[in-house]
Amino acid sequence: MQLPRLSCLPRLRRLRLWLRLRLRLRLRLPRTRAGQRRVVQVVMSLCVLALLPATWMFVVAGDRLRTVDSVPRTDVAVVFGAGLWDGEPSPYLAHRLDAAAELYRAGRIEVVLVSGDNSREDYDEPDAMRAYLTKRGVPDARIVSDYAGFDTWDSCVRARKIFGVDRAVLISQGFHIRRAVALCEEAGVRSYGVGVDDRHDATWYYGG
Repeated sequence: MQLPRLSCLPRLRRLRLWLRLRLRLRLRLPRTRAGQRRVVQVVMSLCVLALLPATWMFVVAGDRLRTVDSVPRTDVAVVFGAGLWDGEPSPYLAHRLDAAAELYRAGRIEVVLVSGDNSREDYDEPDAMRAYLTKRGVPDARIVSDYAGFDTWDSCVRARKIFGVDRAVLISQGFHIRRAVALCEEAGVRSYGVGVDDRHDATWYYGG
């Protein structure tokens, strides 16, 4: 709305007109009880919708979280990429790989599927993950590489559709593992999650 020029009006009248026009431009809340009740219902509905993803993750992954010592024996473990530092696994990723190596040495898994980003020639998460695992006693023949695991959902879908995984142990940080389990379950992979505890760093803020 375009406001009129008010320089020619008396000062008090100009002030009243300004106030009246500003009030018209503001969003007014309903004055009736029914209108106010509708506003409250809309706000509550929006709050419920905002909480649905978190609720879904907790329900789906509720009884699927385990420790390295308590996870059921499973053929495949999936390790999600979490970044490289100067070509080496980031601390977050290294801790995930350490857990996978521990599971292999304990005889709880047979194969490790390393899923990460290789979208550029100079950035290869899966090969860096493979090298890290072989140095810690996991045979190269027991490691399978997924070079297009660009995010958690991609890794889960590809594990099922490309690599034929229908049951797996997922390894990630505690803040990420519920989401990973929920997404892999949705993709058709019966999953157990092993959460590795770490402090939040750049990996947490920019995705894991």
